[in-house]
Order: sequence, then structure tokens, then C-alpha cells
Amino acid sequence: MKLKLTNSLSKKKELFKPQKEKSVSLYVCGITPYDYSHLGHGRCYVSFDILVRLLKFLDYDVTYVRNYTDIDDKLLKKASESDLTYTQIAQQFIDAYKKDMSALNNLEPTIEPRVTTHIPEIIDFIKKLVDTQKAYVLEHDVYFDITSFDKYGKLSHKNIDDLESGARVQTDTRKKHPGDFALWKGNDQKLFWESPWGYGRPGWHIECSVMAKKHLGETIDIHAGGADLIFPHHENEIAQSESLHNKTFAQYWLHNAFVNINKEKMSKSLGNIVSLKDIFKKIDPMVLRYYFLQHHYRTPIDFNIGDLDGVKTAYKKLITNFGQTKQITHQVTHKELALGHELTTKILNALCDDLNTSQALGLIFQSLQEIKQSEILTHAIQAILQNILGLTLQPLEEEIAPITPEIEQLIKEREAARAKKDWAQADVLRDKLLQLGYHVHDKKTK
Repeated sequence: MKLKLTNSLSKKKELFKPQKEKSVSLYVCGITPYDYSHLGHGRCYVSFDILVRLLKFLDYDVTYVRNYTDIDDKLLKKASESDLTYTQIAQQFIDAYKKDMSALNNLEPTIEPRVTTHIPEIIDFIKKLVDTQKAYVLEHDVYFDITSFDKYGKLSHKNIDDLESGARVQTDTRKKHPGDFALWKGNDQKLFWESPWGYGRPGWHIECSVMAKKHLGETIDIHAGGADLIFPHHENEIAQSESLHNKTFAQYWLHNAFVNINKEKMSKSLGNIVSLKDIFKKIDPMVLRYYFLQHHYRTPIDFNIGDLDGVKTAYKKLITNFGQTKQITHQVTHKELALGHELTTKILNALCDDLNTSQALGLIFQSLQEIKQSEILTHAIQAILQNILGLTLQPLEEEIAPITPEIEQLIKEREAARAKKDWAQADVLRDKLLQLGYHVHDKKTK
């Protein structure tokens, strides 16, 4: 059974070949812990949790690194608006994030490095880029010269002549090229860490290159993250790493697609960020995980909380069929699963075909009657659901949301609209209730 992946560099499904036989290095970009994790984070880390689980099932020894960017402009801004330090804020949201990841049943990474514990390595990396004239110093700042890397744009397919700044701040007019990005952000107040260029802190992109090198080596097998990171973050990682080491930074690049809210991208400016913390108050985390798995990781999702009723029903069907058998607590091996059935082979081949979870689930539902007739097959499918797809198959906690005065008022307004046969207004109010997590069931009128 061979794993095929769609490498973002080639856009083709390729047979996965790790650098070292049966040993896989995986780096997934982690969070900047300045706020609670949202649906996009949930989708990303569930998607690549499936990858880790599948690789382990295929008997690979996986070293999984997922970082924390625990110093950043947004963290510092939040600290300036509160009585907490940026370190305290980061820890607060790292703790919340870990709770969310555990609720989604994501495996813990092998290593979870933090930027603030890698400052000496970051300074050394930047110094070598300056020494080889791949980067330049402007007063206390250091910038990477993108024109020094002739393959710049190979991941995002962007033309260097068309680029504007990829930094998170306004373009510095002192730069050689608008696309040059900060490796070190200096200051005159002797803040943060001392370096050859004065006191300062790392830029965003250098951090992942350094942590990946330290924990996985100069070339890694798979680098993954959300599609929003392709440019500038991943493009800049490639440029600085390959410029310094003169070798491929990552063999494979995998990117999960966006989660949109009612056909709009989640963003703070639109006020439509949905945190995992809040969504878990309305639905069981396993229902959300199952919802993500119903979509291929590279397919955009248009999220509407009203859709989760049907998802919950489907997940309950899996619990009914597979949750009451003896729970499988150990990692089931390929040989154990291959107790020889065509169906398990088809399901595993779907998962090995670029993590096609939606196809795998479809095969299971199409074959429920066949599966029920065989105890061995039932346990084999249960093993796939638990150990590869990461579904706990435990009974869901049925919760009734409290009817607040606000909700009660919306219900009354909707009943009044229905009484007047103002169906358009009734639909508007129904949709508003859905967005707040309340599903309205109308009784038939005579």
C-alpha cells in the first residue's frame, strides 16, 4: 500500500518517498498564541493529524514538529493593551489551544518548539545569511534580499517583478526591493535580545526555517500548513533556507484549503471569526472533526452551523454501528487490518490517495449492511475510524442550550412574523437563530 500526495510544488499526485526509509520528518506551522484558536486552525491540525496517523499505520517512524510563534507584533500589541506580559498572554492561549487540540483528539507532536527558546540559533542563521550576502543590514534591522535567490516564487508561482512587500508591516522604503523581508527587527530601546546588529527580535519567516533545521535537519520530508501561508511565509522559508544550505528545504509541501463562513473568508475585520472554544459549547468536538473529514483537505469549506445537524446524525450512525463493539486501544497494524477484505483495501487506498477522507467515509457508509455481517470486518472498520481517522466513537453528550432573554425575544418575533404570514422576515429570524446555534422546528399548522 503506497501513499500518494499532491505536492504543491508540482500540483501532481506523487508517490511519497521519504529521505530515509521508514523515517518521516514533518513540520507543520503552528499558531501565534495571541487569541483563541478558530475553525481554520481546527481544520488544519485535524487534516495533518490524519497524515501523521496514516504514516504511523504504514509503519513509518514519524518525527512531527509543530511550533509556537510566541513573540510577534500581535502578541506585543495585545500585551500593550493589558496588564499581562506577552509571555503570559502566549502561555494563556497555548494552554487553551492544547485543550482544543485534545478535544479534537489530535495526537500531540513529537516536538513543540517555541521561538523564544531558539534565539541563539536564529541569530546564527541570520549572521550566516549576512556573511554570504543573501541578507543586508539597515541600522539595527536585517533584511533578506529576494533578488539573491533566483528561484524565488517557485512555490507560489509569483513573479518577483510583480511583488509588493510580503511583510506584516508597512513597506520600509530603505529596502533594496519591496519584497525583501525582515529577518531581524531592531530597536534603540535595548528591548528583547542582543545581537550583532543591536537589540531586537526575529522576523516572522526566519523562525520556522531555524526550528525546522534544528529539529529535523537541513532538508525535511513534508512541510504543511494552511493555504494562507503559501505566500509569503512558506515562499520566504524556502528562500532563506535554500540560500544558506544550497539544498532542497522540503521535499513535499501540503496545504489545506480555507474555512469560509457563509461564503466569506473568516477575518477579524468582518467579525466572523468562529473560535473552537465557542463552537464546542454548541457541538461535540467529534462532530466537528467528522465534519472536517467529510471534505477533502484541499477543498474549501463553507461553514454554516445549521449544516451540523445532518453531520451529527451521520456521526451518530457510525457510533451506533461501531461504537458499541470492544474499543480498540492499541495501534492496529497493517497486517491486522488486512485480515483480508476487499473493502478495507479500498478504504485504505482512498486514504493513501492524498488523504481522501471523504471517499473513505463514503465507502464505509455504502457498505454498512455488508460490514454488519462480519465481526472481523466490523472491528477492522472500527480500527480505521479510531486509529487513522481519529474518531473516538463515544456516545455524544446531548446538551440543550439555555434559552436566554435575547433568544426568547427572537423566537417571539419570528412567531409574530409567521402569524402575519411574513415568511421572508420569519426566514431572516430563523437564520439568525441558526447562527447563534439554535435550530427552530416549526409545528405544522392546520
